[in-house]
Amino acid sequence: MRDALKEIGVFVKHLLSVRDLKKEDVLSYFRKIEKMEEEVRKGRTNLLEDKIIATLFFEPSTRTKLSFQTAAKRLGAQVVNFNADASSLKKGESLMDTIRIIDGYVDAIVIRHEIEGAARFASEIATHPVINAGDGANQHPSQTLIDLYSIKKLRGKISGLNVTLFGDLKHARAMHSLFYGVAMFNRNIALVAPPGLSFDERTVEEVETEFGVKVTVKEKPEIDDCDVLYVCRIQKERFSDPYEAERVKKEFMLTQETLKKAKKDMIILHPLPKIDEIAHEVDSDSRAKYFQQAQLGVPVRMAILADLFGKV
Repeated sequence: MRDALKEIGVFVKHLLSVRDLKKEDVLSYFRKIEKMEEEVRKGRTNLLEDKIIATLFFEPSTRTKLSFQTAAKRLGAQVVNFNADASSLKKGESLMDTIRIIDGYVDAIVIRHEIEGAARFASEIATHPVINAGDGANQHPSQTLIDLYSIKKLRGKISGLNVTLFGDLKHARAMHSLFYGVAMFNRNIALVAPPGLSFDERTVEEVETEFGVKVTVKEKPEIDDCDVLYVCRIQKERFSDPYEAERVKKEFMLTQETLKKAKKDMIILHPLPKIDEIAHEVDSDSRAKYFQQAQLGVPVRMAILADLFGKV
């Protein structure tokens, strides 16, 4: 079907990976997000009133799923919620057939799946736009657009900053996307992760080569010189030794003590949910911006949906 659409000159736009975006694409999204914020303030949010959006989440989600559903409703669209546990997948139906069926019912698909590449696979089957809401430990492009827009809005600029990615970088899909996105705008990036939990050398070399950035890799929680601290949890289930996991988790827990030498105008971001990698008292620190970051998910995802249909 996709080949047939190409033959007749029909172009279907998707959002699958940050790697598909250029710097100018991100800046264009910023302008569209600002327009969506203005639309909400003025009460004009019926751009997609004739559309139906399906949310297909094969993994648990709170923020991504609800913010996409809220974004669609704020744009006037209807939302169809797919429940994998109560679907024909339980009878053995293939993902391919599931996508084909749902694609025939709706105007766009938002998909999260545990298998890397699942969203791109869906886009090759579907005749309507597909948005990757997270595929395994691979990509999470809408989260990265939220992160980059949050930096711009909450730090006052997007470029010329010292950005530190902090935690289990190896297994966090948000970090894989963000590393690439941040490198479009900044020349100094620090990777702070326990031994064995940073990005692989190939990923670091690729980003350094493509964007000309300086990447510093650290195995101790040093954050004194950073302007943006982006935290993700230490995934203790990845450790064979539970005692080592507990030691590393405590060492990489962000506390007021950790923040003593940090810059006063630094901002702390996190994709959420946070478990115990950030102490509760940090929530009241003026530098903690992760709840504001989460709230920006709605206008960002409004812009993504409106953009896919050429409405903004």
